[in-house]
Amino acid sequence: MKKLIKIIASVDSFHNLSTFDCIEVMNTTVRIYRDIIKTKVNRSDVQSRLIALLEVLKRHSCKQIGVSYMSKNTIADKLQLSYKTIQRLMKKLEDLGMIRQIPMKRKSDMLQTANAIQIIPAKNDMSDKTPHKKSGKCPTIKTNSNSLKQNINNKRKAIVSFAQANFIASWVPEQFGKLANCFYHEAKTINEFWKVVRQNNRIINHVKGLRAFTDQQELHIGIKAFKEFVMKIKGGNSVKNIFGYFNGIVSNIMDKLYFDDEFMS
Repeated sequence: MKKLIKIIASVDSFHNLSTFDCIEVMNTTVRIYRDIIKTKVNRSDVQSRLIALLEVLKRHSCKQIGVSYMSKNTIADKLQLSYKTIQRLMKKLEDLGMIRQIPMKRKSDMLQTANAIQIIPAKNDMSDKTPHKKSGKCPTIKTNSNSLKQNINNKRKAIVSFAQANFIASWVPEQFGKLANCFYHEAKTINEFWKVVRQNNRIINHVKGLRAFTDQQELHIGIKAFKEFVMKIKGGNSVKNIFGYFNGIVSNIMDKLYFDDEFMS
């Protein structure tokens, strides 16, 4: 007997199913899951496919962070695998506690549509650790009031200086950083834009660590995507999540250029 599907596919529904507050936390979770797959799955070909699937789900979970809603047929086309293989891989990720598939129905006819796929946040590794027992005696260190005030003031100065530091990360290409800096002055924001480009450049050979595009091609795509992003924002497009919107642009450009023989050569 089929279970009753209660959730209607809509922007609000996907937003409510979102599992992360920011893309960085989602990326960290996926990195943790990649390591778990390498230790728990014995077959290298299955490892590679699971990691590739996880990467695709992550790339398409930036608009509503942690939730994607691609059909299995679309995922199968992107990974060049069969529908049945994608089903088995999804089931494996569910068994490992990394994703959850949520049945959805269309508003137009109330019939079942593609499942929403949640990336489940990684469990806190500190939860299993037992706290240290408190000692019955509390040793005291004698300090005078002047030295204590001086230490507090020094700490406050250090905190202020670090908070005011605003450096673009060394792994962000200089050319991309200069372009993004014309529109966004916070280093954290520029770093996040480049992370979107980097995470879309998926690994196609996990044994050798080869990505779909070279560093030079990746930079070209990043600059092209950012220029298109700026044009659309200036054109009056209303954007709530700039990184999710930028992710869509990067993903579309990479999907087109991957099959462009002239560009890939």
